Amino acid sequence: MANSVFTLIIKGEIPCDKVYEDKDNIAFMTIQPMQPGHVLVVPKKEIDHLWDLPEAEYISLMMAVKKVANRMRDVLGAKRIGVKVIGDEVHHAHVHLIPFNNAAEFNAAPKDASPEELKAMAAKLAF
Repeated sequence: MANSVFTLIIKGEIPCDKVYEDKDNIAFMTIQPMQPGHVLVVPKKEIDHLWDLPEAEYISLMMAVKKVANRMRDVLGAKRIGVKVIGDEVHHAHVHLIPFNNAAEFNAAPKDASPEELKAMAAKLAF
């Protein structure tokens, strides 16, 4: 099976605007954010379904999600940081973190973001 686009990012074969990384996980800006500041948190272990992650890796991922969400809340000042697990666009477990102030913002359609916008937001959110 071919590597997922996320595995290629993790390996450094495709660039990303990284916000956070630890030994098990990486967080970076999505190229089609629902809101400015929309981040993906991805386990480095390539596995299709979030629910199939071994317990230790699942706990590690959720701890990274919490850490990144708290950083987003502090930096961006959004009322909420929403969580979505969709799982059909890339077959590599990942969690969407979306800053929002109301339901319409949380449910907005993704939009393309410029490389400059992504780089600037990543710099604001980076640990």
